[in-house]
Amino acid sequence: MVKTKKTATAVNVINQGIAHMPSKASKIGPSTAYDTIGERLSPFGGLLGLIKFFDLVGFKEVFDHCYKPPCRQPQQGHYRMMCAVLMLLFIGFNRIWHFLYLQMDSMLCSFLGVEKLPYVTTFWRYINSLGINQDHSLLMVNSALRERVWHLCGKEYKKIHIDIDTTVETVFGDQQGVRKGHNTKYRGKLGFRPVLCFIEETREYLTGRLRKGETLSGEEFGKLIRSFSKHLPGCVEEVVLRADGEFISWEAVLAASEMGYDFIFANKVCRPPFKPKGWYKAHEKDQIEYNSCMYQPEGWEAEQYFVAMRIPLENTRSGKGGVQHELFEDNKYKYRIFVTSLKRKAHKVIKEYDKRADCENLVGESKREGLSAIPSRKFANNAAYFQIVMLAYNIWRWLKLLAGQGWAENEKGAASSDAIVSNTIRIARLKLLMIAAKITDHANVTEVKYSEHDSRVSGLFGFYKHLDKLRSKARPWLDPRRWKCLHLATPGWELALNST
Repeated sequence: MVKTKKTATAVNVINQGIAHMPSKASKIGPSTAYDTIGERLSPFGGLLGLIKFFDLVGFKEVFDHCYKPPCRQPQQGHYRMMCAVLMLLFIGFNRIWHFLYLQMDSMLCSFLGVEKLPYVTTFWRYINSLGINQDHSLLMVNSALRERVWHLCGKEYKKIHIDIDTTVETVFGDQQGVRKGHNTKYRGKLGFRPVLCFIEETREYLTGRLRKGETLSGEEFGKLIRSFSKHLPGCVEEVVLRADGEFISWEAVLAASEMGYDFIFANKVCRPPFKPKGWYKAHEKDQIEYNSCMYQPEGWEAEQYFVAMRIPLENTRSGKGGVQHELFEDNKYKYRIFVTSLKRKAHKVIKEYDKRADCENLVGESKREGLSAIPSRKFANNAAYFQIVMLAYNIWRWLKLLAGQGWAENEKGAASSDAIVSNTIRIARLKLLMIAAKITDHANVTEVKYSEHDSRVSGLFGFYKHLDKLRSKARPWLDPRRWKCLHLATPGWELALNST
């Protein structure tokens, strides 16, 4: 008789995946075969970090509290529609019809819970329903998120510098509000003239708005200065305003003084009487000289402190090598004059103003991120879209700050963390967003998988771990020992704080 016995033998299963096998180079030529697969792939795997960020800062809570929805009620809801537009801008597409390229993107569709994005006209009709109310409410969303991110990143600036500048958006179609104004690239063309205000310390957008294509008046600029207090974080105690000669006026000086802000405005309309013997050099070997005086321009109600620097012009030669002398003393120098509330030496005031030069780079970057896109002929629609673009711009700024912290905790070290924060948004996309990913569903579990052969994945995982670590903790803006947030003080938060 033959007896069979079932024995349970423990077998050590060896993982024979690609992680334990040497990589093999592939060869592709013109005759290489090609085919399709049924798996869901996405070139924008970094969108998972944006989704984690939305959960970390409570974006839906902020949005529902601050956003004033338009009359149009979309089927997807206002929150999902706004998230879709923000993700479009976050990816780098800045026009509404670019949704055509993302209709089947697995990351975006999975976040919105749809198999396919709605038609492009659905998003355009929603943008077309926005107006000035959404313009103002999106600014408040921006302000509330800023406070939360500063808490998460440990930012507690007591003093900030606000750099103010305008730019030109040339328009070639028929849009409301376009005017002929200062346009160095397309002289005589119609356009808008938006004003933007940036925080120097974090390089993020504070406030601003789309304007008609006219030069900013003194009354309008004074009104803008008085609106800053609505958007400043609760930790800020001192503010220094810096602007070029377009903004100088008594209304601007008066508004800054009433709000308790210091200011440095460039001058192009006043001729203060500087004393000839008052010129001095900051260093002995310098050729540049400085001076200061108190002066009350015509039409101003009080005298103000003016500082100046003069730069010697190179002598022009004439004839047979002779030097042509200038008739007047002022013709020998180039002057830069400023009005300020800072009672300091002239060279120190001008040195602090010169740091404003980075504002031009921020304006150019925001224009590349979608500020130049004009989606509608209605001015109110374009004004609301302007704030959506700048919100997406700020989200990139905040993500880079958090990514810098995550990389510092990872093996990459502090050098890499400083690099990601200082990188432009275009470079940050290559590091944090445009990483191929595959979405898998197995045993009722959805996973996002990345290639282990991509050198960027280790840094991306360090960023994700940092976000998950912050998400597992109590939110720092609920801690009464920290500085108080001035935005979004909703009932029920005290209960959440006591429970934690």
